[in-house]
Amino acid sequence: MKKTVVTTVIVAGAFLSSFSASAQYKTDNMPEDAPKAEVQAILDEAADAETPVIITLEQALEIALSENVSVKVADMEIERTGFAKKGTYAALFPQIDASGAYQRTIKKQVMYMDFDMSSLGGAMGGGAGEGGETELPDGVEIPETDKDSSNNGGGLEVGRWNTWSAGVTAAMPLVNAQLWKSITLSGLDVELAVEKARSSRLETVTQVKNAYFATLLAKEAFNVYKEVYENAVSNYDEAKKKFDAEKVSEMELLRAKTTVANAIPNVYNAESSVILSLWQLKAVLGVDLDMNLDIAGQLSDFAEHMLYDINQNDSVSLDRNTTMKQLAIQSEMLAETIKLQKYANIPSLALAFNFSMNAMTNDFNFSEYRWTPYSYVGLSLNIPIFAGGKRYQQIRQAKNQYQQVQLQTENTERQLKIAIRQSLTTMETNMKSYYAAQDAVASAAKGYSIAEKAYQVGRSTLIELNDAQLALTQAQLAESQAIYNFVVAKAQLEQTLGQDFIE
Repeated sequence: MKKTVVTTVIVAGAFLSSFSASAQYKTDNMPEDAPKAEVQAILDEAADAETPVIITLEQALEIALSENVSVKVADMEIERTGFAKKGTYAALFPQIDASGAYQRTIKKQVMYMDFDMSSLGGAMGGGAGEGGETELPDGVEIPETDKDSSNNGGGLEVGRWNTWSAGVTAAMPLVNAQLWKSITLSGLDVELAVEKARSSRLETVTQVKNAYFATLLAKEAFNVYKEVYENAVSNYDEAKKKFDAEKVSEMELLRAKTTVANAIPNVYNAESSVILSLWQLKAVLGVDLDMNLDIAGQLSDFAEHMLYDINQNDSVSLDRNTTMKQLAIQSEMLAETIKLQKYANIPSLALAFNFSMNAMTNDFNFSEYRWTPYSYVGLSLNIPIFAGGKRYQQIRQAKNQYQQVQLQTENTERQLKIAIRQSLTTMETNMKSYYAAQDAVASAAKGYSIAEKAYQVGRSTLIELNDAQLALTQAQLAESQAIYNFVVAKAQLEQTLGQDFIE
């Protein structure tokens, strides 16, 4: 008996630690305000409650879909891709920038002319000023011959020491096939993020269901072992009375006492499994582990519609499977990417505009600056001719990726069909096991009752009574295990089929 008990506890613990994330719910199918208000009310009550706040499976799912971190991250990813899509649309609008610059000349440029420097004034129409000096245009200086002529080679320094500029530029694509196709891809990227968020919800719901069912299984095991302990105590009391009346030997009394001692660790282990499974459930829900929560119901509540659930899943389809939908979106994105790479060979046309103001001075007297405007508007045509085969190789690369996704889709579909058949087979097997366990529990309970009465009147031994108790315990655990296996397989099937939470 002890070996059976320990094995059962280990199996239950393994179930508790092996749940993978899975869930099925779509935000659009559920009103926003009412569930959130209800969830917040439950959490506020549980935070300060002295007695556990009892929640149903539906309430647990609503809490998880509101508080679970993976769900929140998935929703933020949808928001992020939405921002990226808006950023892609922004490329269709004019891009306007303002600029300003200041430049200080360290060494002026030198200009050379093929005529006599002495005739510069007459050639430029300036004439001679007072003292016979030649007046030069602003910004042109004749270097001192004894000082700079050798350095400049007889040239003229042009320009001024300070250069100021400010302006506005604008550009806008008129014809750009690649840009238009990238907008389509950004829309598909948002659609893929939405489907990934749905997948996260499907995973979360399945994870919550598994944790919820594991807690119910732990509670069932605790109740069974508690009943075993109470029966052992009752049998010990009966054996002590008989021993005091000298109707049984001391060996019989010691055997009864040993049975009680062996039952105690099983009760503690089962109680610990309940606590651990509740912690696991709280972790999946995304709430504080110290929050005073408990769950309602028992596994037998989910056994009432086993046959109905089997019949409902006779016809299954992968049309709503989230993995297949994501692969379909990825395939569509790669098909659009192939077009995007092909569009790189199409000419593009852009509109450009520029307006600027410039000033060149030798001082910092801003009020006397002469600002010169400069502006233009123009069209820019870009015709791709040759890029060393780069665009052609990019097209081939995109086609290769598209073919990879097609192969992955075929293989994934086969694997999912196997998973569906496995879930259906597991459900059917455990449904049959449950009905068989029901009969076994009824027979074992009747057998234990007969053995107990026979022991009380001295017509059977404690060994026979313990055997009857062991048979009853095994039958009860087998019944609970069959229900648990069924509902876990059903939750996995619902995730594979992509069924939403409210359904």
